[in-house]
Amino acid sequence: MKSFVIFGMGKFGQAVADRLIEGGADVMVVDNDEEVINQYSAKATAAILADLTDPSAIKALGIADMDCAVVAMAMSLEASIMCVMVSKECGIPYVTAKAGSDRMGKVLKRIGADQVIFPEEESGVRTARQLLSSNFLEFFDINEDLAIVEMLPKPEWVGKSLIELKLRQSCGANVIALRDGVIEEYVDPNRPLDKDVPLVIMVHRKNLSKLDK
Repeated sequence: MKSFVIFGMGKFGQAVADRLIEGGADVMVVDNDEEVINQYSAKATAAILADLTDPSAIKALGIADMDCAVVAMAMSLEASIMCVMVSKECGIPYVTAKAGSDRMGKVLKRIGADQVIFPEEESGVRTARQLLSSNFLEFFDINEDLAIVEMLPKPEWVGKSLIELKLRQSCGANVIALRDGVIEEYVDPNRPLDKDVPLVIMVHRKNLSKLDK
């Protein structure tokens, strides 16, 4: 089981935390808002009230064994810098940081963030793709060639198994998970598809149109 620490529990941090918890991950959330921490104390592995501008307070959290840190404050450059720096100093192998501007993104990258994301920009791109597509619930670029999409089975797929559909041959698509309440990483190729259970699919971008017909 992977472990994550999320610094900053605004809307973005909460969305990330909720999805990770739903997926069964070990999640520590940290914020300076007592109300939010109380809200997550019952569902996160740990929910801790802390001053995220104080490096000693961050180190005291005991985050050295975490697999990934998510720095989710775009409005506080000081707190974001401290969380990225201390996370890397503690040996966390992968740090993702949210940025509100190009300048902030460059600073966070320079001090050690492995990935910098711009949620508003990416949300706009995702929204445009969803408006252009009638089938995709979610769309994520992996690189210039590959994407992951989440979609409900087409009507003609319902009741058929992946073995019967042969999506890899017909669409160049690889079903990597089902979202049946939580993500099911093992996909039984003989299981008939349910109309209400979304598929998580890895696909080459040149084949997207084949899924969206």
